[in-house]
Amino acid sequence: MPRNSQTCRSNCPINFLLETFGDRWTLLIVRDLMFKGKQSYGEFLNSDEKISTNILADRLKRLEEHEIVEKIIAPDNRSKLLYSLTAKGKDLLPVMLEVTAWSARHDKSTNTPKAFLKTLRNSREQMMADILRQLD
Repeated sequence: MPRNSQTCRSNCPINFLLETFGDRWTLLIVRDLMFKGKQSYGEFLNSDEKISTNILADRLKRLEEHEIVEKIIAPDNRSKLLYSLTAKGKDLLPVMLEVTAWSARHDKSTNTPKAFLKTLRNSREQMMADILRQLD
């Protein structure tokens, strides 16, 4: 649900972030949309983390309510729904890249490709522009 005084515990920006993304699944859905090109319900279900159908449906609904993602009808199959990041969702790109960099520094078993991390270190602005272009 979009933020209002009755649903938020405080006006702290960290609290706002946690109220929007404060579970183990929501940012993984954003990751899949942003970095892995996933758009459909079935593609999200096939992620390595194995989200259950009821949790996925709930998190997609919440992301829509927060205007992070939007649902669109697939151009090639009118009975199929696709999800995409809104402008508000795309605004998370610097945050997602910083979380990726932080995790790579502190998780020695990260599966983030070394080439991705090198580009992130050396050409962050260009990387962001390239990712945003792919999302459009």
